[in-house]
Amino acid sequence: MQEFFQQIVNGLALGGIYALIALGYTMVYGVLRLINFAHGDVYMFGAFAGLYASRWLRIADERLQMTAGGMLAVIAISMAACAVLGVLIERAAYRPLRNAPRLTALITAIGVSFLLENGGQLVFGASPQVFPQLAGADRSLINVAGVVVSGQDVIILSVCVLLLLTLEFIVKRTKAGKAMRAVAQDRETASLMGINVDNIISLTFVIGSAFAGAAGVLVAMRDPSIDPLMGLLPGIWAFVAAVLGGIGSVPGAMLGGFLIGIAKVMVIGYWRSTLADAIVFGLLILVLLVRPTGLLGRGMVEKA
Repeated sequence: MQEFFQQIVNGLALGGIYALIALGYTMVYGVLRLINFAHGDVYMFGAFAGLYASRWLRIADERLQMTAGGMLAVIAISMAACAVLGVLIERAAYRPLRNAPRLTALITAIGVSFLLENGGQLVFGASPQVFPQLAGADRSLINVAGVVVSGQDVIILSVCVLLLLTLEFIVKRTKAGKAMRAVAQDRETASLMGINVDNIISLTFVIGSAFAGAAGVLVAMRDPSIDPLMGLLPGIWAFVAAVLGGIGSVPGAMLGGFLIGIAKVMVIGYWRSTLADAIVFGLLILVLLVRPTGLLGRGMVEKA
């Protein structure tokens, strides 16, 4: 039981990161009905934005360690940088294709992903770089019945939960969130009701990309080696989490992220790491066979 609960803690920390990235997929799909395959590379950009911010502002010392305040500053800068990148991607690549066939937009999303990956190798270099770590983050803060929770896990879970609750508040309690839900339900009717659809779509990219930036920094804290291709696998897993929870559903993306994180850690801890991908994808297929719209997704009714 001790090992089981330890794996649950590890899975929650990993799942929180997947949930942050999955929110970007599900928000863009909910508003545009578009799978933004470049989203995983925005997450990569967030990690590098945090790295260079820590260097330029000298947040990290010579031992590549930073304080809690420095870490929060790095996360904030990374989120801002990714928000700007998200708006640029939406306006340059997706807005001109707003009325084009979905396949055209999908191929464009894949092209933007390759552009960011190869551009990242040109700008940041192809070799992995070391991300600064939070001083003392590997120390045990909680030790209950042999279940150890490090400062790193506490920080990751705290930031993830705070951001997820913030998004839930924005979507459910603010005027912008109400406009977002209206555009997701019926874009044309929302436009006729006076909602600036272009601004709402841009806001959706801002929020989703900012969350991916935060996830990039949090992952770099767990694994300090970052490179321009680091967004490939997490992007796929976050997409799987969004589909599992119900693509287009914000609570579904959160639930899917945590479930995928826990499932992966459990398979690696109790079985074989080489089978983790296959088993998690098998879990996704089983869920979709029973609920094609995902755990919390809703079917769409086409009106004649």
